[in-house]
Amino acid sequence: MTQPRSLSTTVDEFVEAFNDNDLDRVMAFFADDAEYEPGDGAKHQGRDAIRAEFAPQFAGRYGAMRFDVHDKLVDESGRRAAIRWACRIDISGTRARGVYPLLRLYGLLRYGSRMVWQGMDVLHFDADGQITGKYSYANFKVPPMQRDRGKAWTAAA
Repeated sequence: MTQPRSLSTTVDEFVEAFNDNDLDRVMAFFADDAEYEPGDGAKHQGRDAIRAEFAPQFAGRYGAMRFDVHDKLVDESGRRAAIRWACRIDISGTRARGVYPLLRLYGLLRYGSRMVWQGMDVLHFDADGQITGKYSYANFKVPPMQRDRGKAWTAAA
């Protein structure tokens, strides 16, 4: 009999799937009836709705993205976790061709081709370790961007 993986490991693998730009792998973490609240007032119920909401991001609509986790808090018995992250966005490469033209121009003029902004996710899990709720918190209207002068990183192709 194999030991079920810890929620801490599940969270790490979930973030890794985002950073590998693998939408199918990301979606495998969600329960069928999961909900996603991205922090803009919307609520997306079920895998199909969540996939539709994530699709532009994974298609490069906002540029190449990478999430670096600063803090991770896990409540195994309560089946919850919270991660505080930095979202690094690069609009200089080939994956950034689909970026909205005005958003790209604004980003380039204001921040350069690499930006970073901060946020956090609260994740709820069922007894099988699948995500039943993903609740994101950040300023989505005008993200508090800054030039990314951090370590170099490579976006997933």
